[in-house]
Amino acid sequence: MPQSNQLPTFCRVAATLTPSSDSDIKIEVWLPVEAWNGKFQAVGNGGWAGTISYGALASALQEGYATASTDTGHVGGNASFAIGHPEKVVDFAYRAVHEMAVKSRAIIAAFYKRPPRFSYWTGCSTGGRQALMEAQRYPDDFDGIIAGAPANNPTQLCAWRIAVEARTLQDPASVVPVAKLALVNRAVLAACDALDGVTDGLLTDPHQCHFDPATLLCRGVDRDDCLTARQVEAVKMGYAPATRRTGELIYPGLVPGGEMGWDMLTGAKPEPGGIDVGMFRFVAHEDPAWDWRTFDLDRDTSLVQKKAGFIDAVNPDLSAFRARGGKLLIYHGWNDGGSGGAISPQNSVNYYSSVLVRMGPKQEDWLRLFMVPGMAHCGGGPGPNQVNWMAAMERWRESGIAPDRLIASRVSDNRVNMTRPVCPYPQVAQYNGVGSTNDAANFACKLP
Repeated sequence: MPQSNQLPTFCRVAATLTPSSDSDIKIEVWLPVEAWNGKFQAVGNGGWAGTISYGALASALQEGYATASTDTGHVGGNASFAIGHPEKVVDFAYRAVHEMAVKSRAIIAAFYKRPPRFSYWTGCSTGGRQALMEAQRYPDDFDGIIAGAPANNPTQLCAWRIAVEARTLQDPASVVPVAKLALVNRAVLAACDALDGVTDGLLTDPHQCHFDPATLLCRGVDRDDCLTARQVEAVKMGYAPATRRTGELIYPGLVPGGEMGWDMLTGAKPEPGGIDVGMFRFVAHEDPAWDWRTFDLDRDTSLVQKKAGFIDAVNPDLSAFRARGGKLLIYHGWNDGGSGGAISPQNSVNYYSSVLVRMGPKQEDWLRLFMVPGMAHCGGGPGPNQVNWMAAMERWRESGIAPDRLIASRVSDNRVNMTRPVCPYPQVAQYNGVGSTNDAANFACKLP
């Protein structure tokens, strides 16, 4: 954990929760001794969790929140805990976060002699999945929920990623070196960067970009400035969705603009204890010796969903969360992509759209999606990628000020060198034609 002398004085409560006979859920609740803001902020995990999120706890504490985190019921950042322990898989899926939320509020109320005025959740990646799971299963736990780049259907996500990795590894001629990924990215930007009226290395709306990798096909022998036919097919596979033999969607492909992060095409083998292999080795097959080379997209996707489909947070009916006044803010970077935990931005668009299909088109009073140009997985990337999501949520939930336009900043050498509006989807930031394109004031949120 962070050095406590760098933090405000706080009371640290560590507890073990055992909602089932095989549960061993560790939580920590940090309570500021002075200047508590009267609120509770729970923070999420990444990957397979397995540890308390100390950095996020420290950040929340420094902002005056009582805050809590859980290891989700196991130790270690892989899925080996799942073999022979179905209750621990349930804890990871949803029970640990809910139990933490309930117990944390009780601890806060006992410590301060009053409950928190508002309870918030914030998390990205797995933390984004946890966010949507809370809104779906336990709508009374939080007043406001921030879901960043949600890995809300990890069984399908892992299936898509391992399918791409396995196919590339089994056909070495289709491997795309990092230098050629940069070549693809430059070609994408050359074809599509100016479509939004500003040439800045960012795609404001990748849906408008219809880049064909075949334009880079080598006319003869393989060279550094072109793609072989097999490499062209590999890049197309990165953009393509994973589907069953029936055509049913398993998981959407990536969008143009984030090719620099597509390490799944570079011939890197799936990590033995990594997120994707772990989903099938430990959760689906429950076999530590399972070999990813035997992966079959249809068969193994069906198996993992039968065994552990409850890990997925895909229910589009959020009416109970809406009815109690909850606010849900989802964000995702358009440059998110590749393996190692990254998630297709289209997946968030698809989930958001599914909610509107289920609940009706006018849900912006409690639900908003923000797609961030140039942002990679949970931050980073070439675009303005720093946004104060929590401040926006508080204004929305506590004061009724909806997030119609948020400001993203790009910081370099400890100074802000670019700001841009981030707009509620499907709106995009459009340049008004006057003034610096690095200044958010010169852009307006409009429908594309």
